[in-house]
Amino acid sequence: MKNVPLADIDHVDRAVLPIGTDYPPGHVLDWHEHRRAQFLYGATGVMVVDTAEGTWTVPPERAVLIPPTTRHRVRMLGVSTRSLYIEPHAVPWWPATCTVVDVPPLLRELLLAAVEFEVDYSLSGREGSIAALLLYEIAERAPLPFHVGIPASADLAELCRAYLAAPDADATNAVWAARTAMSERAFTRRFRAETGDSPAVWRGRARLLAAVPLLRTESVSEVSGRIGYASPAAFTAAFTRAFGLPPSRFSASRRSGGHG
Repeated sequence: MKNVPLADIDHVDRAVLPIGTDYPPGHVLDWHEHRRAQFLYGATGVMVVDTAEGTWTVPPERAVLIPPTTRHRVRMLGVSTRSLYIEPHAVPWWPATCTVVDVPPLLRELLLAAVEFEVDYSLSGREGSIAALLLYEIAERAPLPFHVGIPASADLAELCRAYLAAPDADATNAVWAARTAMSERAFTRRFRAETGDSPAVWRGRARLLAAVPLLRTESVSEVSGRIGYASPAAFTAAFTRAFGLPPSRFSASRRSGGHG
């Protein structure tokens, strides 16, 4: 099924509903939730998924697992999605928070096949077997670290979301503490209590996450300068340390050289 609203078919008696959807550049799916769990795969482009608890950046050829009834927002950057909407009883092992995962070739091909199904696809034979195998393959995926937590407090959450929208390499704990009318020590202690990271560590990771969408259209050198690194080598080292892959794996120059 392609470009079909979930609401139109949510009632159908199938544990797995595959839907492919094409989105215009920069499209935002505003805050919403689904009764079903969602496996959201970006066949192209980059997705940024927000919940009250955090932000997940989904690089090309990756997916995010969204728990049932989780209120979320998705920003689509040149994305064509392949989603599975799954009855919660069918996936008792589903993670309790959003999780970014890799999508290896077998899982990708199963997704591409599944979105060609009719809504009332046969549960026996090939189609039912593909739907069942999809769940086995998703259960084998390991989490990827493309995520930062968002504090529960409104004032700290506002600081963090503003930083994610426009990372500033010159931001300091003192500046952030002043904005919340706290001493630097008290601010740092409270921030760490709510996120598990110091403000400086959090900002460093947020800057690296902000690089992922930029790499769609810019070179590693251009992105390293835009997010405040002294050199492409320093940016590459930090990115690789944080995410286990060099930024060149996501760069526009690599894709233009033939990577699909």
